[in-house]
Amino acid sequence: MSASRRLTRELADLLESGKKKTWCNIQASDESIMVWKILLVPERPPYNKGAFRIEVNFPDEYPFQPPKVIFKTKIYHPNIDEKGLVCLPIINSDNWKPTTSTEKILEALVGILHEPEPEHPLRADLAEEFVTDHKKFMKTAEEFTKKNAEKRPA
Repeated sequence: MSASRRLTRELADLLESGKKKTWCNIQASDESIMVWKILLVPERPPYNKGAFRIEVNFPDEYPFQPPKVIFKTKIYHPNIDEKGLVCLPIINSDNWKPTTSTEKILEALVGILHEPEPEHPLRADLAEEFVTDHKKFMKTAEEFTKKNAEKRPA
């Protein structure tokens, strides 16, 4: 199955299910089915004060190569760097399996938002703060979210 056929099917399945509240507004780019724009709506503090726009870029070799996930909305998180790149084990080349669906990637992404992994940081300073001064981390992340995140959909 070609990448575009699989992605068309996955997109249709995600849109049809529509039951997930933690992501919405899923759409393929006007230019290509290989680029998706999604709004993440986390349910737990400190990120539940806003919504986060992400972009998922699928390579031509998909599903044999993993997609790249980029946060377009700034976020205060140890596993997401200042450029929006994400440390997410499920899409690491060494761990990638062609049977992994985009829905599973989104579930893992929401999971890492709800439960950061300070042992695999892209921002060591935030990982250290998360571990050593969790209360300060949560307060700063919530304030950062209120300032930088998009409004949550009604």
